[in-house]
Amino acid sequence: MMYFILIAGFILLIKGADFFVEGSSSTAKMLKVPSLIIGMTIVAMGTSLPEASVSISASLAGKNSLSISNAVGSNIFNLMVVIGLCALFAAVPVNRETLKRDLPLSLIVAALLLGLGTVGNEISRFDGVILSVIFAVFLFVMVKSAMNSRKNGSAEQEEYKIIPVWKCIVFMIGGVAAIIIGGKMVVNGASDIARSFGMSDTLIGMTIVAIGTSLPELVTSVVAVRKKEIDMALGNAVGSNIFNILFVLGIAAAISPMTFTTENLIDTAVLIGMTILVFFFGLSKKKLVRWQGAVMLLLYCAYTAYLFIR
Repeated sequence: MMYFILIAGFILLIKGADFFVEGSSSTAKMLKVPSLIIGMTIVAMGTSLPEASVSISASLAGKNSLSISNAVGSNIFNLMVVIGLCALFAAVPVNRETLKRDLPLSLIVAALLLGLGTVGNEISRFDGVILSVIFAVFLFVMVKSAMNSRKNGSAEQEEYKIIPVWKCIVFMIGGVAAIIIGGKMVVNGASDIARSFGMSDTLIGMTIVAIGTSLPELVTSVVAVRKKEIDMALGNAVGSNIFNILFVLGIAAAISPMTFTTENLIDTAVLIGMTILVFFFGLSKKKLVRWQGAVMLLLYCAYTAYLFIR
């Protein structure tokens, strides 16, 4: 039964991501909004719903350590595995906005989390409010950028298959629903299997739960690359990282303060280091190529091995 739930969850994730990318990319083109902006906002928030669900539920249940582990672990997975795999499939262009705004912001919010957690060894309710307010400002800036792009007509003008508006809405809503349900099924199935092998809850939170809740980002970004929406793939991963810290942890901390452990400090420092690495990889040739993707995947494997032995 555990294996059936796991397989069914993967199927829902894959098909849900397929529909969601098709609906959102068609909407972006009809509205003359760049795919990067859609990936940074709608797609990023949609694929981060599993992290939000897990972290907020954990906060309500008083299991706050799972909230931080899930968010930070998911962000590391997004950077190293999601973007790394996309780079293996095809060279991923890194445009000026990503280098000047998105990746630096992702680095800043990770550093902010580290700073807030180090002071008092917790993420307090007030810290949660700060993170939530910053997220609201970020969202406002992204929406304004989308409106400016539409007004200036700077979006892609290539030919594309016209999908009716109602169909785009159905694809996007149905895709998100399938992604959320599929992600939950994968997490539950994988967690049950992991416990049957004697893995601890902490290890499950940093590996199985973090990877499971990041599967929507992985599947959506890979599908986006397959559909030649490479800007959306990169925007989805980076946008999800910003969303996970500012919104997911912001809301979770506002509900209930979260203890920031030594393990959380180490993992957040690793996230900062990996974000810097991706930034310099993108800065070097303004794109991420296959060997860089391989390095990112190998680093993630090394990080996972460290989690098992610590």
